[in-house]
Amino acid sequence: MTRTGRPPQFDRNDALDAAMRLFWHQGYESTSLNQLKQAMGGLSAASLYGAFGSKEGLYREALSHYMEMHGQVIAALRDETLVPRTALERALRQSARLQTDPDLPKGCMLVLSAANASPENAHLQALVAAERQRTRDGVRHCLDRAVASGELRPDADLDGLATLADALLVGMSVQARDGVPLTAIEAAISSLLLLWDANGAGMSGQR
Repeated sequence: MTRTGRPPQFDRNDALDAAMRLFWHQGYESTSLNQLKQAMGGLSAASLYGAFGSKEGLYREALSHYMEMHGQVIAALRDETLVPRTALERALRQSARLQTDPDLPKGCMLVLSAANASPENAHLQALVAAERQRTRDGVRHCLDRAVASGELRPDADLDGLATLADALLVGMSVQARDGVPLTAIEAAISSLLLLWDANGAGMSGQR
């Protein structure tokens, strides 16, 4: 008789972590149900649907799992205890280290897992786009705080700085997948910070 249901040692968190890594590496549409079942410890289709509802339900939980585990690298953007320049630098450098970590899929799951989607999955593209917008808002929050505190000049090009920082964060994913070393990405972050300092109002360089 064919056995159905959960394997004896089913662990939801481990299974979710495995699914997260697969979606992160391959993307939502390129990841098959069979690949998910195998990666999740031989989970049966009945158990997968019973635990997560659907492939999309699993993806949504895997994305939340990613944000809880790895999305915290950008939490510094909204840390009011940090000087704004330090907050931005910490978020950028921690993100660079995460995206190039040899023990994890390269790049950012928010950028890569639903970058290309068929029309029926456009809502998943919108889901990750909304999360990326939260990051942009966090960058802008840093910049606004810097102007309010006098760290940046009132006439600093905040739109340009915010777009450049966001482009660097998003671009890291492609660079990491292409094998660009962390040292090169770190150098780009340093160059962005020099631009910050050029827009400073006498308080740049505080750490």
